[in-house]
Amino acid sequence: MSGLLPGDPADHVGGAATPRAQCVLAPNPSPMTLDGTNTWLLSEPGSDLAVVIDPGPLDETHLRRVVSTAEQQGKRIALTLLTHGHADHAEGAARFAELTGTAVRALDPALRLGEEGLHGGQRLEIGGLDLRVVATPGHTSDSLTFHLPADGAILTGDTVLGRGTTMVAHPDGRLGDYLASLRRLHAMAAEHGVRTVLPGHGPVLADALGAVDYYLAHRAGRLAQVETAVEAGCRTAAEVVARVYADVDRALWPAAELSVRAQLRYLEEHGLI
Repeated sequence: MSGLLPGDPADHVGGAATPRAQCVLAPNPSPMTLDGTNTWLLSEPGSDLAVVIDPGPLDETHLRRVVSTAEQQGKRIALTLLTHGHADHAEGAARFAELTGTAVRALDPALRLGEEGLHGGQRLEIGGLDLRVVATPGHTSDSLTFHLPADGAILTGDTVLGRGTTMVAHPDGRLGDYLASLRRLHAMAAEHGVRTVLPGHGPVLADALGAVDYYLAHRAGRLAQVETAVEAGCRTAAEVVARVYADVDRALWPAAELSVRAQLRYLEEHGLI
């Protein structure tokens, strides 16, 4: 049962998730992207304007399906936002901007189309939709989370996934930043009414606090395993992966090695190895 799994995941991916958020699933499933990239279509009930978060890969059929999904609901896409710059989230953004005539706003200036960017602490209002920007670096240096207060929801990109855990994309991603971001999301869930995680991949999570608790515990456990592996004589990230991630699908080992490199740097910086 889903309630026994971290975060209480939904039993499906895609479709309406909250009164203001709908997922259009991109057709790019893989061990890294899970079911595919979740492109999020947001709109205030009764408004004819919509916002899209993470158009996804450069797949013309998918991009047009996002547009048609909005149009079928009588809505015009007014703005495109990016959680971060990885291709499975952002590669289709320029083409999507052409299709919709929208600006693309992101933290990284290289990803923007238009003059305005994004930064933590911003409040966006589009057609009555209230959206807050939260800086959550760690997976990447430019990772953002979007807070949808009216739905008690956060759109987390790859910072929190709907299934499994994410990687820290060394060298751009840093474990210290990632742990701080998880603690920031924990406070939002514990103290500020955030209940639901709308992730960049995988199913919606109905228990945001449980999901973040799981992520923090998982990171602490992995860090201890990496430290133990080094103490046992592992000298390279690849050696640590083979020991610590032996029960993980080998297709995920390249990503695991990036996280291990980030963990090794964190341990070095804190004088633990």
